[in-house]
Amino acid sequence: MKETPLSIMPDWMENIETDDLIVAENNHQTSHYRSIFISDVHLGSRGAKADFLSEFLKYNQCEKLYLVGDIIDGWRLKKRIYWPQEHTNVIRRILTKAKRGTEVVFVTGNHDDFLRRYSGVDFGNILLTDEAVHQTVTGEKILVIHGDKYDSVIQTQKWLAVIGDWGYESLVVLNRYFNRIRHKFGLGYWSLSAFIKQKVKSAVSFITAYEEAVVQDCKKRGYKGVICGHIHHPEIRDIEGIEYLNCGDWVESCTAIVETQDGDMKLLQWVVIGHQTNS
Repeated sequence: MKETPLSIMPDWMENIETDDLIVAENNHQTSHYRSIFISDVHLGSRGAKADFLSEFLKYNQCEKLYLVGDIIDGWRLKKRIYWPQEHTNVIRRILTKAKRGTEVVFVTGNHDDFLRRYSGVDFGNILLTDEAVHQTVTGEKILVIHGDKYDSVIQTQKWLAVIGDWGYESLVVLNRYFNRIRHKFGLGYWSLSAFIKQKVKSAVSFITAYEEAVVQDCKKRGYKGVICGHIHHPEIRDIEGIEYLNCGDWVESCTAIVETQDGDMKLLQWVVIGHQTNS
């Protein structure tokens, strides 16, 4: 693993301190962490980067694996069945880790909310829950939650969220064809959806409001920090004295939060995918 200079970081990660970021070298060497946190994989959708995640799980071991919501895209599967072998491979990686002693905590999200009826059930080293509390090396408590409860649209106008999800999925599909054309001209990958999310004022405002809502809840409940997902925006930063960590996703950013054996929290980027607005 290596750190990356700010000069080559994509725009959507420019606010992250270099000390908090790890870029994988992908040299097929196994890394060991105390804990790993991943979210927003969206298995069952065409946008899921399942191959990259399967490789990540193969070469990154941990004592505790947190799946921080939207691992399975139940919304998408209700409309049509899409489940290639690559998606099954991810599930197998997770089950293998559990079988070999990794404690797996599956925190449900809004896209896999069909699992919430089973919250609290322990499936043999795999705990299904709506939220969890992670204890750091120093004994401090961090809330682990997907984060949809802080999304006012999800909570009050789910129909609008479904429309928004359709729009996002359409952007991902359009982006796939767009990048095939770029590839023919020798150009690198560029994310249209990430560009729009970064530049549209309402999207930026939504992310800010979301982060503030998460932080305020943590303050009320007495947590030192929070690890969440939901908005597909990887982040590590201090907000009003609360350590805010967002796992990102495995649709665009291919990132995870990892806790080193020394207890340091890092944002790990497994695959460098360009989202620069000047591409």
